Amino acid sequence: QMSNSSSSTEFFLLAFADTRELQLLHFWLFLGIYLAALLGNGLIITTIACNHHLHTPMYFFLLNLSILDLGSISTTLPKSMANSLWDTRAISYAGCAAEVFLFAFLAGAEFSLLTIMAYDRYAAICRPLHYGTLLSLKACFHMAGAAWGSGILNATLQTVSTFSLPLCQGNAINQFFCEIPQILKLSCSHSYLRESGILLVSVSLALGCFLFIMLSYVQIFRAVLRIPSEQGRHKAFSMCLPHLAVVSLFISTAVSAYLKPPSISSPSLDLVVAVMYSAVPPALNPLIYGMRNQELKDAL
Repeated sequence: QMSNSSSSTEFFLLAFADTRELQLLHFWLFLGIYLAALLGNGLIITTIACNHHLHTPMYFFLLNLSILDLGSISTTLPKSMANSLWDTRAISYAGCAAEVFLFAFLAGAEFSLLTIMAYDRYAAICRPLHYGTLLSLKACFHMAGAAWGSGILNATLQTVSTFSLPLCQGNAINQFFCEIPQILKLSCSHSYLRESGILLVSVSLALGCFLFIMLSYVQIFRAVLRIPSEQGRHKAFSMCLPHLAVVSLFISTAVSAYLKPPSISSPSLDLVVAVMYSAVPPALNPLIYGMRNQELKDAL
């Protein structure tokens, strides 16, 4: 392990276990999660792309969500699986920077997209007569473009600020992928403040999105409760609940990873939380949407 060097050529990721059996167990476990995510998201992408009935704003955004989910889980799990399989821990400096950039990009874009999906639900339920104008084909493409663009902006800010910090605490990252909070722990203490500023920008953007989603849902539920027929209410709720479940999963796991106080931080807890927010949502999202959505099930 190299210490007192800010020009490490490689980092060492956390080894899940020292014994071969446990390493292989970790490999098979991650492989299972990864294949579930590939299969689920792959099915959703194919179904929406090939079925003309599903060429509506709601499914267009769901298609984007599945692409982002596939990307984000492919950024973190394969490298960790390969390391377990070949009994190594190393990741190159460039590989680590690529992981940080791609993960920040895809997670940022996904949160923006979930915000747009809340707006789509709001327009469908609260402004049904203007839905066609509010979410025209052009508007949908612009919104999706904005979501992907905000992801790139977030990732560039995060990656540049993280990797411009001098590292004095060695080069062993206490996580199975290059996670920003863990890389920051390797930085010299005085440079931590600048990075906190960048994190603050991201957190305030995320907070803005979160408030927008919450406000949309307050309006949606008020409108739904005014629907006279029970069937109509049921249809409206079944339209919104999957999205709300996905948002809750995404926010609760990300917040616990990035905003938990250092005092309750332990390697095993950090690890569980990282698996929860990086691997579980991409694998569960297709299930949440698929099970609650009759149109999607019929198309499948």
